[in-house]
Amino acid sequence: MSINVNRSVSDQFYRYKMPRLVAKVEGKGNGIKTVIVNMVDVAKALNRPPTYPTKFFGCELGAQTQFDTKNDRYIVNGSHEANKLQDMLDGFIHKFVLCPECDNPETDLHVNPKKQTIGNSCKACGYRGMLDTRHKLCTFILKNPPENDSGSVKKEKEKKNRKKDKENGSSGGEAGNHNDIDAPDAVNDDDDDEDWAEETTEEAQRRRMEEISEHAKGLTLTEDLEKSLEERVNIFYNFVKEKKDSGAIESADKEILAEAERLDVKAMGPLILSELLFDENIREQIKKYKRHFLRFCHNNKKAQKYLLGGFECLVKLHQTQLLPRVPIILKDLYDADLLEEDVILAWAEKVSKKYVSKELAKEIHAKAEPFVKWLKEAEEESEGSEEDDEDDNIKVNIEVVYSSSARELKMETTKPEKSDNEKEDIDIDAI
Repeated sequence: MSINVNRSVSDQFYRYKMPRLVAKVEGKGNGIKTVIVNMVDVAKALNRPPTYPTKFFGCELGAQTQFDTKNDRYIVNGSHEANKLQDMLDGFIHKFVLCPECDNPETDLHVNPKKQTIGNSCKACGYRGMLDTRHKLCTFILKNPPENDSGSVKKEKEKKNRKKDKENGSSGGEAGNHNDIDAPDAVNDDDDDEDWAEETTEEAQRRRMEEISEHAKGLTLTEDLEKSLEERVNIFYNFVKEKKDSGAIESADKEILAEAERLDVKAMGPLILSELLFDENIREQIKKYKRHFLRFCHNNKKAQKYLLGGFECLVKLHQTQLLPRVPIILKDLYDADLLEEDVILAWAEKVSKKYVSKELAKEIHAKAEPFVKWLKEAEEESEGSEEDDEDDNIKVNIEVVYSSSARELKMETTKPEKSDNEKEDIDIDAI
């Protein structure tokens, strides 16, 4: 009986099916073990080696596993019910099979043992990203990568050998016989009636191009991760720039995040985005590209530090316009939830020359002082507010207001429209 690969989908016409897992308990006492009878068929439906889900069971159960690939026997030590293993298989599918973007199981894993990374690409939606390698199974996958391209590698070797034989004159100086002709396998094999290279219909051509592009994606994923950090950052920079130049930047926030994750430069994303998306009109641009930055900065302090670095670089480029407006821009970033309070306070504690000169960094910090002071006072007030304002329903807030005419920072006491408790939680994926 077949069931849906993603069992959270109840649609009976769901196209992705797999056999229900069948388990058989063998042995007694200390030698008792559970044989997963149809693991090969289950793994084939998931497009994963049968050793992966078997090892996953072992990791989750704390049990040893055995693989007899010649006889298709995949064993987990101990006695385990089929229903329990089926539920456990759902966890494997969600972690290592389903696309995090579209929830389809049309994914391939791309292992880079040198970098100790596991990439994930989806044929359905084009998603490309990296797996979280903290699960114990990832250690096994890194040591035993899937053999996705083994067939193509073998064919390539055979073709090179045939070419080498011809160059060495294996035909003996006479007219070569039919077996020496370097022809496609489909020409010499009458049983192969599915040679898609012979089809010339528009649909066949489209299908060929899709297969070639998917194969190229896998190769690119592996090659890019082997490059230096500087090279990967440059690749990401060019990717974002191309989106901006083509006018597709506003709706490309998910693609940009996926590319940063693919290249393993997610934390540095805000630094690149600041350079390409911000200029002297940064206040309006913060609102426009808030979603793009949130995907990197939400609950990611390292990314927020890079955003502050990008802001310092921007002030250097537009010093006349932006230096006097440092505190109000920082407040805009804070109000947009792109910077957290503790990150700003930690930044204010130490002047760094990492992004700009020491002199300019000191000026930026000096200009930011009123906002930093307000943050500290607001923090102190909030700590004592539970006792002091217990019977007081009116809450007072301090807002930093920039006056272009006065060219100085002012403090105004205002009544906020909503309290902090009334703010909605941030859900990036719902944006």
